[in-house]
Amino acid sequence: MTQNLNTAKSDAAYLEAMKIAVVDAIEDIKGFDISVMDVRKLTSMTNYMIVASANSSRQAKAVADNVREKLKEKGYAIRGTEGEKEGEWVLVDLDDIVVHIMVPATRAYYNLEQLWGEAESRRGHIKAE
Repeated sequence: MTQNLNTAKSDAAYLEAMKIAVVDAIEDIKGFDISVMDVRKLTSMTNYMIVASANSSRQAKAVADNVREKLKEKGYAIRGTEGEKEGEWVLVDLDDIVVHIMVPATRAYYNLEQLWGEAESRRGHIKAE
């Protein structure tokens, strides 16, 4: 039991350090309006989603590049990146954290924070039978 508790503590420390590294990398390139969502109760595909805004597609690509570079330097694995060609919405998959960098119009249209927030509130209304 002690082993499991220590593993849980180290996992929590690992995730916290990873979240901080992602937010720092976003802020380095002047990404803004950063939202960190704990989605562990909602999905098994990741633990956290981090959503940030960039002023242009060029900046969104630069923010995504910096996230990948800074996290790789710290030894975190990068699973993949999507959306770099267009740059309106760039996704960086770090396995435990999925990072979404969007231009404001795209972010407002998809409104991921509300989407995942509604999923949480809907899930709360589901009763086990």
